[in-house]
Amino acid sequence: MTSHRLDIPFHPPASKDVVLHTRVVSDTGGGPEKTILLSSPFLADSNYALAAAYMHPPDDPGFEVIRQRAVNWNSPLISIPDRGATDVRVLRDLLRLCKQFNVKIWHAHDYKSNLFGLLLRPFHRMKLVTTVHGWVVQTSKTPLYYKVDKLCLPRYQHVICVSDDLLDEVAKLKIRSDRLTYIPNAIDELSFSRQGPSSAAAMRRQRAVPNDRVLVGASGRLMPEKSFDLLIRATKTLLNEGHPVELWIAGEGSARQDLERLIVELDLADHVKLLGFWSDTKAFYESLDLFVLSSQREGLPNVILEAAAMGVPIVSTRVAGVPKMLTDDHDGLLCDIGNQKGLTDAMRRLVCDPVKRSQMAIAARKLVEEQYSFRKRMDRIQTIYERLLGR
Repeated sequence: MTSHRLDIPFHPPASKDVVLHTRVVSDTGGGPEKTILLSSPFLADSNYALAAAYMHPPDDPGFEVIRQRAVNWNSPLISIPDRGATDVRVLRDLLRLCKQFNVKIWHAHDYKSNLFGLLLRPFHRMKLVTTVHGWVVQTSKTPLYYKVDKLCLPRYQHVICVSDDLLDEVAKLKIRSDRLTYIPNAIDELSFSRQGPSSAAAMRRQRAVPNDRVLVGASGRLMPEKSFDLLIRATKTLLNEGHPVELWIAGEGSARQDLERLIVELDLADHVKLLGFWSDTKAFYESLDLFVLSSQREGLPNVILEAAAMGVPIVSTRVAGVPKMLTDDHDGLLCDIGNQKGLTDAMRRLVCDPVKRSQMAIAARKLVEEQYSFRKRMDRIQTIYERLLGR
């Protein structure tokens, strides 16, 4: 008896080749989930039928958020309960899926799905593609995981990197250049667009933000590598200088208690809010006057694409693919990683200059439309699939 569950109906026509996206997730997932789940509707009119098979801890309440997102986007989703390294049923379920849907392309998205693709290929003939989203999270086990990942990547038939720094790192693994492609993350710019002033004001009114405050936002898992502590300290400095700012941070994670203690220590309860997981991301961005990314490690963060598409001016560290995307002082302000003074200076400049904020917001939106359209990204992905299948 199988333990996987087909959450969203998947009935691929015989005329279409099936692509199975595979990934391990916990809680509500991360930025890659948006890229993976959006892929299916964007290739609905192509030669391919896409589904996502997600390995996740049993009874993880966060998976319901991913499930609802898949429903909203009409993206076939397969739930595979995963009890850890010794749970051999996961491999069995994945092999059954490959045979049931006659999967032609296995598209992996992390170290475990990369390894499983290689283990399953002798039992089901399929092409292997992987997307490298970045080696970001640091725990006691991740050095081993990342070592496994880098052993797997050269054995894949095509490797996609979402940022140029990842491309450089993966190229050191001696992967042939015709099997390696840089395709940055992208966004559905038609969906992510402002609805108007009334929509922008709604969330601010709901949370009683004074009209004269400059509302600064950040979003992501509450983890040390996001450096939200530096952002909170920068906010304290601006408040001490007399600037009317408020900071919202959307997301959950292991660093929440540390950040809560810091907010109390700095007496910022009235000016810094940890919102927790926030499902209505567009309403969040529409409320903001400024978006800040303070991270130490990233790939090309979806939150930067979202803020840019929503016309929110951006301050960011020079992390991973961000400097390649944003031009400093044109469509964003950049500062060095871990530099609290640089972060504070960049925030101060935009907090004090609404005209500059407006100019940067317009430039960022134009950048997304021209270079980071999800439709254009999926055209490039489809070209890779066709080349692998000999079309």
